[in-house]
Amino acid sequence: METRGDLASILPFLPLVLRSSSLCWPSGALGSLKALALGSDVSRIRSGEVLFDAILDLRESLGLSSQPLAYGSASGFSSFFDELMSKEDSRIWFDNVVPEMARLLLQLPSLLESHYLKSDELFSEGKSGIRIMGPQEPGRVFLSQELIAALLSCAMFCLFPTSDRGFRGLPIINFDNLFAPLYWNEKQHQVQKVKCIVHYFERITSKMLTGSVSFERKVLHVDNSDHGLAYSSTTYWRSSTTPLCPFEVFSEGLIEDQPYEAIEVDFANEYFGGGALGQGCVQKDKHYQHYLGISKQEEIRFMINPELIVGMLFLPSMNANEAIEIVGVERFSSYSGYGHSFQFMGDYQDNKPYDSMGRRKTWIVAIDALCNPRMRQYGIEYLVRETNKALCGFFDQSKYKCRIEDIGNSESKGNPEGTSVSESSQARNFQGSRGIATGNWGCGAFGGDPEIKSMIQWLAASEGLRPFIHYYSFGEAALQKLEEATRWILQHGWTVSDLWSMLAEYCDQRLSSKTFNGFFDWLLPCNYF
Repeated sequence: METRGDLASILPFLPLVLRSSSLCWPSGALGSLKALALGSDVSRIRSGEVLFDAILDLRESLGLSSQPLAYGSASGFSSFFDELMSKEDSRIWFDNVVPEMARLLLQLPSLLESHYLKSDELFSEGKSGIRIMGPQEPGRVFLSQELIAALLSCAMFCLFPTSDRGFRGLPIINFDNLFAPLYWNEKQHQVQKVKCIVHYFERITSKMLTGSVSFERKVLHVDNSDHGLAYSSTTYWRSSTTPLCPFEVFSEGLIEDQPYEAIEVDFANEYFGGGALGQGCVQKDKHYQHYLGISKQEEIRFMINPELIVGMLFLPSMNANEAIEIVGVERFSSYSGYGHSFQFMGDYQDNKPYDSMGRRKTWIVAIDALCNPRMRQYGIEYLVRETNKALCGFFDQSKYKCRIEDIGNSESKGNPEGTSVSESSQARNFQGSRGIATGNWGCGAFGGDPEIKSMIQWLAASEGLRPFIHYYSFGEAALQKLEEATRWILQHGWTVSDLWSMLAEYCDQRLSSKTFNGFFDWLLPCNYF
């Protein structure tokens, strides 16, 4: 195990130690976990207040006392488990759930070692297991749902070291930040988030899951290398002859409820998970001292699909040419509302089938938009940035390989007719390809122009060779003309180049104050509506 590069990168961020080629808990923590695993009659833990004291003892045995937990977290644990939870639910939590979580933690070393061995069997030896998947390093990691449950139990008990996470661009991971706001004003909203997480642990400790989840860091390379699709300039977008894909608008419904096996877009923060574990404000660590845009959509998604949270352990912040794709996370909670009206509504049984790798057929891609861009979003540099960001998340790797082969064949023949990259793939076969299910990405709290952002995503999905976009407008007033505008564009047979050129011209006019109309009013004939 000592020679593994993947383990070496993440070991400083785990509560385990490596001794005699084996992972293990430090002796003090091991004894405490064994006592917890024997149940409340032995551990005497029957309240949130005592549970938090046990967490502090565990942290001290791991040498984490110098890394303080969020202010108010002690009161948050006590408030939730001793006041807000019913007596019966509290009894079940301390008698059944907490001991099972402790048993999971005792298995963590062996679960990790099994994970690394399996990774070697499936992929390259010593490099493909769980690791810090740094910027500009495309790659994928597969985790069993049981390992994810053990790692999230670590987060629940606040056992991850945090001192260097900000320096490495890693988001917060321990759940003290989830409980601390219960001490403050946004109590009811935060309570609902905690209910989702507690429900997840109730589910996985009653019946352990046997599937797997993959996390992939996707990168658009800044040069035209052989590694994959490159970060494209305005010249590329202006010359692309790729036809626009079908675009369907849904005024009602939610992205996560779509039935078409489409890729579901997570309106992400550059830090994967954003404010999901806290209130989405300003991080405490000196390396995080800037405003984090709060995506309520992402916040909810991480609560109803808590397995997403484990990605926050090893995925540093995204650069402009990066996206994160997750396949296989299971949904555990039903909910209603949005933002401060969000309510946990009980159990959700996820009946999506599994793929050949044991993953639920749920595909999610996290892409972060510009935060609070105001007028700069109309600048060509930022238009290119946003379109490439969406393209990184959306492009279909399997279809892109076919496109590369088309280019190679065309070049080997001298390309006598001057066929472009896009033209050579217009007759592409979409069988087995998934479309995009998205909505108001980069709008709301992030402050983007909904009309521009919808068109950017359409460009990216089309150039990424996706067969369709299903757009969930969520009642956005600014998008009342979206359906009519997309229908008009499709009727005229526009390509990516056509839409990009008009979008760029409109943005130039907005910057120079030559127009103050929205894009759809500016684009369409006066008598069209």
